[in-house]
Amino acid sequence: MKKFVVTGGSGFIGSNLVKFLLNKNYFVINIDKLTYSANPYNLKKISKNKNYKFFKLDINNKKKINSILKKYKPDGIFNLAAETHVDRSIDSPKTFIDSNIYGLYNLLEATQNFLKKNKKKFRFIHISTDEVYGDIKLGKRSNENYSYNPSSPYSASKASADHILKSFVRTYKFPAIISNCCNNYGPNQFPEKLIPKLIHNILNGKALPIYAKGLNSREWIHVYDHCEALMKIFNNGKIGENYNVGSNENLRNIDIARLLLKLAKYKSLKINKKVKIKFIKDRPGHDFRYALDSKKIFKNLGWKSNISLKNGLSQTFDWYMNNKTFFTSVSKKLYVNRLGLKI
Repeated sequence: MKKFVVTGGSGFIGSNLVKFLLNKNYFVINIDKLTYSANPYNLKKISKNKNYKFFKLDINNKKKINSILKKYKPDGIFNLAAETHVDRSIDSPKTFIDSNIYGLYNLLEATQNFLKKNKKKFRFIHISTDEVYGDIKLGKRSNENYSYNPSSPYSASKASADHILKSFVRTYKFPAIISNCCNNYGPNQFPEKLIPKLIHNILNGKALPIYAKGLNSREWIHVYDHCEALMKIFNNGKIGENYNVGSNENLRNIDIARLLLKLAKYKSLKINKKVKIKFIKDRPGHDFRYALDSKKIFKNLGWKSNISLKNGLSQTFDWYMNNKTFFTSVSKKLYVNRLGLKI
């Protein structure tokens, strides 16, 4: 049985990947320090699975990371441990540098120590973001050769991590692959992100806050499709390569809000009069558009997204409607952020 370490496995994408791997009958070691965006609720149903092991741990703790790798001898690591919210990076950039840069470096050193003593086929999959490419002009899409041009402390920290990892591949022949994915959505997403925030406010009779005029465009992919892509990359990806993971479906933030309102009406929900789009002051350095060219992963690995945005949003809306206790489970971790979400 193959064994995988998933760092950040109690977060949104991480928890979905943990469940995905368990469903494939792999053994999964989840390492997560359980900060605000991580949530034990996400993995509550599988907590007693015999093929699952959880460690509450900061990836900067190299001694314990070394111990875990030595004991379990995994076949690979999926590194999702990261601070991810742009607004938070503007308020507290040091936290992002500590987790996204120093944390990655610590994992690389620990993995190198492990591989020196365990000569085996091994792959380190580093989950990055489309935001490292920066603002993409209308009509353009960034491929893997596109220059990095990060705009926020968050995207800059992820870009830095990517460059460090690439240097390890070239200098030390480190067995790593980088994935650059577009915006994810789906079940278990922390409700400071756009889609769960809007769904929460629709369900609770609150205004739908949108930055500026809502014209900023994002490419969206369902988290299940992302998990499938990560497995393809692990099994068939080429060491040292980057793979863009996208759906080719772009939508403006204002259109996401309108589509969710339509879905609510379609599902016969009673919508409070207060549930209206509310434009608020834009955030500093706000990129206008992200868009990926994902031809490489389709051509070389045979992967493409299968869940359309319309169907995926409907499924996601249903999940939050049927799991309202999820919002309660994160309420103590939330602060009143820029978009005014209160639970």
